[in-house]
Amino acid sequence: MRSLSFRWLSNTILSVQNPASANRAIPFRGLGVGAAPPRMDKKREEQPSAREITVKFKPEVNQMQRILDTDSSGGWEKCWEQGLTPWDLGQPTPVLLHLHHTGALPKGNALVPGCGSGHDVVAIACPERYIVGLDISEKAIKKAEELSSSFPNANCFKFLRADFFSWHPPELFDLIFDYTFFCAIEPEMRSQWAVQIRDLLKPDGELITLIFPIDDHIGGPPYKVSVSDYEEVLCPLGFKAVSLADNEMAIKGRKGREMIGRWKRSSTQCSL
Repeated sequence: MRSLSFRWLSNTILSVQNPASANRAIPFRGLGVGAAPPRMDKKREEQPSAREITVKFKPEVNQMQRILDTDSSGGWEKCWEQGLTPWDLGQPTPVLLHLHHTGALPKGNALVPGCGSGHDVVAIACPERYIVGLDISEKAIKKAEELSSSFPNANCFKFLRADFFSWHPPELFDLIFDYTFFCAIEPEMRSQWAVQIRDLLKPDGELITLIFPIDDHIGGPPYKVSVSDYEEVLCPLGFKAVSLADNEMAIKGRKGREMIGRWKRSSTQCSL
């Protein structure tokens, strides 16, 4: 079983285009932030078909996938050891930083699973919000600690090496931020992901997901995702999307294929 999580750089993907018309935009449903979204019907077409879209990955991604295919238990550690980390953005996620600066993030305890180098952890940590950065890779955790040790808010966060799926912290969280963790795990593990999210989050806590990559490529990681993929595993556990919107602050190369979802538990479960 893989415990995977990481950031996928915009330059990880060389091109996403319609072979018949390279300038045709990929269609998206846009929902205003804060708007109550309609239930996403799995039968509705959410992205182009596999025949319409071509996704080409850089050689580094193909090398990474080969490592993971040959070593499912220690593959991510090997990627870090070899410096093969095309997912590492090298800076905080822009929309997360925006939410922090505008006071739109919950206070209290927060978790960033698959924190990698820890940029998001450090960016949103403050006296009102204590952040735990979790990663399966010891090398990643050591790098995160080295990069962040001299920051003035260093007492507002910590990094832990642990398997997200078997980790049992002493306290529950007010906020969990997931960006590309969901798309990095094998699709058959998504139900386990949702159960662990539920078990780690306070009853009134919030899950924020950046839903990426919304396309129809084959294989992974990163594996293709859709809003319905999240609903399929979160709704039966009582979660409801309180807002869904295109991520207008997505980095170059991801705009039009990334959405932000904010989820909370509802007193009435949705049905798919």
